[in-house]
Formats: sequence, structure tokens, C-alpha cells
Amino acid sequence: MRSRTTLLCGTMFTVLLVLQVTPGVMGAAGGGPVCEPGGRAAGAPGVGDPYYPLYGNGGYDVRHYDLSVRYDPGTDRLKGVAIITAVATQRLACFNLDLVGLTVREVAVDGRVAAWSRTDHELTVIPRHAVNDGGRFRVVVRYGGSPLMFTDPLAGLAYGFTDTDDGALVVGEPEVAASWFPVNDHPVDRARYTFRITVPDGYDVVANGLPRRITSRGRWTTHVWRAKDPMISYLATFDVGEWDIRTSETTSGLPVIDAVDPDLGTLADASLARQPEIVSFLEDNFGPYPFETVGAIVDDSKDLWFALETQTRPIYPRYAFKHRWGDYFLVHELAHQWYGDLVALGRWRDIWLNEGFATYAEWLWTEHEDVGTPQEILGAIYAEIPADDPFWEVAIGDPGPLYLFHEATYIRGGMTLQALRNEVGDAAFWEILRAWADEHAFGTGTTPELVELAERVSGLDLDGLFETWLFTPEKPPASAVAASASRAEPPSPRVARWARAWRELVERRVATG
Repeated sequence: MRSRTTLLCGTMFTVLLVLQVTPGVMGAAGGGPVCEPGGRAAGAPGVGDPYYPLYGNGGYDVRHYDLSVRYDPGTDRLKGVAIITAVATQRLACFNLDLVGLTVREVAVDGRVAAWSRTDHELTVIPRHAVNDGGRFRVVVRYGGSPLMFTDPLAGLAYGFTDTDDGALVVGEPEVAASWFPVNDHPVDRARYTFRITVPDGYDVVANGLPRRITSRGRWTTHVWRAKDPMISYLATFDVGEWDIRTSETTSGLPVIDAVDPDLGTLADASLARQPEIVSFLEDNFGPYPFETVGAIVDDSKDLWFALETQTRPIYPRYAFKHRWGDYFLVHELAHQWYGDLVALGRWRDIWLNEGFATYAEWLWTEHEDVGTPQEILGAIYAEIPADDPFWEVAIGDPGPLYLFHEATYIRGGMTLQALRNEVGDAAFWEILRAWADEHAFGTGTTPELVELAERVSGLDLDGLFETWLFTPEKPPASAVAASASRAEPPSPRVARWARAWRELVERRVATG
């Protein structure tokens, strides 16, 4: 991978909120309106997430991104034209987009050149005429450069727009989108996407959604993909490589598109062949699969150290398919299609709602494979981790930005759901999980909203349960692990061995990949 500038994930909120005007740009719109940051007609430079105050922007709702990107793997540089269709939620004399690095060449609003300015994270746009509350408007941004990468503060590893030995991968959480296009970069604002990716002949492109057409001109080829279901920005991806692209259908007719690095040989084939079975299994538990297509992107890049639930087509690293764990990686990322993609977190502190649900899906799969039940896994992990282990010090209901993807977020999140199941019973538990997906579909959810739903369905006061498992930085008492004596039996040696090996895998996932 070529040398790139990297930014520490989550540190961009330290940037001063001072408009740093690009020379000559403010006069580009002529006698346009004056817009004071924080004024009544100014869109907010963030959505107010306490973990990442500058992520996302206020004052409008994006409906569609049309992204034309010309990318040359040989130079690792791109040229882009982003056409953003949005609706104002207040009167806007100016508004912000998130954009990190890259060079802005021109901005227009509704066909007229607009003034603009930059900070390290914000692109502030001042249209020639203010946009009225409720008004639909279109922004066109022309930009280019070599995308920056981000560094995970816990693992110390780089991620984002990653150039590979045969192309590039776009993969990252909580941020990646702002490194390659101007965006309202927070899960509260999802939109539909059209990708028009132009690459030199000989490269293939895969993205979210379904392919629409391929056209060639000179020595360049344009691949058009469209994601018709509204999507969160960090889930948007396009990936360039010498892919082995495989297409099929599930028994229900759902299109399956896999893009596999040919250097992997048959390493991932056995697990990928089980995708239809896994989707069917998850549908039995969580309800109908929510999107128009499913599939996988598997690359052999040594710089890809994690999997991600990119909508409709998760991305997997090579190591995911070594040993016996490939099926579990697929279960985890495909479960996110319901919990994380269909239902997004409303604020980043609630990350356990994504990772805890996907972890619990892995435990359900373990039962499906006749290895052990979720209750047995809960008991085994509880017994394995001593009370003085730092694991218990992470309060996953509010872990802080540094520990967003700590192993406790995953494991204690799964434990919380099994503790909830013990408390409310199976019937109420499954009603809660399905109602969470149904009631918040294509929206967001928070921990208080899940607690309210669980109490409404079960008729029980559950504040104590969630306080113990999510917000108390210590090991819960043994009484919190089992709701009845019949569930309190120690796990079998087989389950204990599996749980120990699985926990070691999770530790590797979140530590070094």
C-alpha cells in the first residue's frame, strides 16, 4: 500500500469551528447572503452526537447521492462529482457537508455557483439564494485528490479508503465516507445512492445494491451500481479489483452477488456457499431479509483487518475464512443487515445495539450447529472471566469513543440480550427483537427506546436489568446470569472450549485483526 496521511478516528471534533475561507472562494457567488455560523439561517456543523460533535450536519435531509468517481489505482488519486439531492428542514442561508482531505474545485446549488469555505472536517456552502424551509435543493461538488485514511485509536491500525495490490477497498466505521465524497456523515441521515465508478480497463468494480450497466470509452470503463434502499453513509462502498464475480439466487429468488479476490483460491467458497442457508436462518429469527440483494466482498489485502456490514454486500478479510470461523463471520455481518443497517444507531454511544445483536446471532447459529445454546455460552463466558478482569470495567451502554469497539461491546452486548431473554421469557423476547426491526426499519434506535419496547412487550420493569448489564462497570452478580435454577446448570466442557476459542477470536478481531 502506498504511503498515505492518516487521521486518528474521532479526533476531528477538536477542530475549531472557525470558517477558514479558501482564497477567492467567498466571492464566487457574487452578492449572496451573509451567513454567520450558529445564526438562525445556518445549518449546524454537526448533529449533536456527544462522541463526535462534528459528524453529520443539521438543517437538511439528504434524499440521494449520485457519485461519479474516476479512480486510477496506479496513482491512488480520484476525481469526483457528487450530486446531492436534499430537503431543507429549516431556512438555510448556509449549510455544511463533511469532507476530510481532498481538494474542492467548485460548488453549485441549484445550478448556480455557490461560495464555500473549508475546515479540516467541514465544507461550508453558501448558496446564492437561501433555501426555504421544506425546499428541495441540489448541490453539485467537484473535487479530487488522494483520500486520507483514519486510525483506530484502540488498535492503532489504519482503515478507510485503502489501496490494495490490485485496486482499492472502501471500508471503515465510524467514519470513511467523508474521505471520498462530501456527505452528511451520521447514521441519522440515510439516503439512496447511485455509484458511477470509472476505472482503467481491466479492473472490475463492485458496490452496494445491484449493477445497472457498464460502458467503455477509450481505455476507461464506467461501472454503474444503484442502491435503491436508503443507506447510512459509512455503509456505502465501492471496491476496485480483479474480482471473481459470482452471481446466483437464493431459493426465494434473492439475487446473490459475491466478489472474491482470485488470489484466495477456494478459501472462502465453503462458507459463501452457505449464505442462502444463513439468510434463511436469520429470517426465521428476525423476520424477512430487508434489502434487494445480498452477497460478499472478500479481499486478500494484508491491510484489511476487520469485516464490515456494508449494506447488501459485507466486506470480509482473508483471515475470516481460516480455520472454522468463516460461517460465523457471515452470520455476524449478515445479522447486521437487520440490526445496524435496517435499524441504525441514533447515537454512537449505543453501538452495543449493533454489535450485541450481531453477536447474539452468532450464538443462535452455534445452537443451530448443535454446539451449545446461547444460555450455555452466557454461562461459560461468565465463568471464564474473573471479576477483576478489565473486561468488566467497560460500561457498554456508554463506552466512550476510545472503547467503541472493545471486545466487551460485542460479548457483553450478547450477554445482555440473553439476560433479557431469561427475564422476559422466550415469547416476549422474540417479539421484542422482531418489533425492534419492524418499528425502527430505515430509521434509528437508542438504548432508552429498546428498554421502553422491552417493558411494553413484557409488562415488566427492566431498568435494573439494563443498568446491571450496560451501565455498571463491574461483573454482574451470578443471580443476573440465570432466571431460574433450570437455566443455571454449568456448561458442558464442549461448550466451555468453544466459548473460550470464540472469545479469543473476538479479541483478535478488535485488537489486531
